[in-house]
Amino acid sequence: MKDFADRVVAITGAGSGIGRALAEDLAGRGAHLALADLDADALAGTVSRCEGRGIKVGAQQLDVADRTAMFTWADSVSTEHGVVHMVVNNAGVALAATAEAQTIEDFEWVMNINFWGVVHGTQAFLPHLRAAGEGHIVNISSVFGLVSIPSQSAYNASKFGVRGFTDALRMELEIERSGVSATTIHPGGIKTNIARRARTDPSMATVGSAPDEFIDEFDRLARTTPEKAARQILKAVERNRRRALIGPDAVLFDVASRLPAGLYQRLLINTGRRSI
Repeated sequence: MKDFADRVVAITGAGSGIGRALAEDLAGRGAHLALADLDADALAGTVSRCEGRGIKVGAQQLDVADRTAMFTWADSVSTEHGVVHMVVNNAGVALAATAEAQTIEDFEWVMNINFWGVVHGTQAFLPHLRAAGEGHIVNISSVFGLVSIPSQSAYNASKFGVRGFTDALRMELEIERSGVSATTIHPGGIKTNIARRARTDPSMATVGSAPDEFIDEFDRLARTTPEKAARQILKAVERNRRRALIGPDAVLFDVASRLPAGLYQRLLINTGRRSI
């Protein structure tokens, strides 16, 4: 996809952050939008920002963890617009807790949204993208899908899962010479509310930072705006990139991921010990 004008794009997690920024950027490029988010009020705010540009904007309150709801939404988007060209599986949540202390309910909450939400969105929309004859699947992983971090075992698992799933999907699409492609996105620190909305457990203090410190540290390190992230993501789609590193810190994480595991892990261990 070299041009987004008159293309139909579906975005999950469109109520804020990267999802909202992508919707606004695409609206400015003349794309028609199908937007979804669990937060109906936030979603309405995004819709109001995108309307009035000569494009069609639809909205659906949606839990991406609900497979049936996702497939129903994909079908309705196709029916409403007649075609779908791109889906951005962006909805995500965060959990900070040690692997031992986190509850299975919290672990499932993260996996159901971050990983299964991506799987549901991919499988629900792929037939519609094929029917369009061209299309792109954009799945949002994280730098924590490149390097594992203490207190982030569930989040790491979900984002590594997105990476593995999307890499395999991309190769399968290329083997069959499909008109559809896929890109994995690895954002670094983006100025969003994901850390403030995260579920946190006191156990994380045993591996380096208390819950309030975790939020402050994220805010300090988050240097990339959602708007800049959106531009970089769309450029990756235009260039049909397999993976895209979003933000300068993402490049550093990618470098770390190529080092011997013991080297970068020892650095994180020593940093965690100094913090407690």
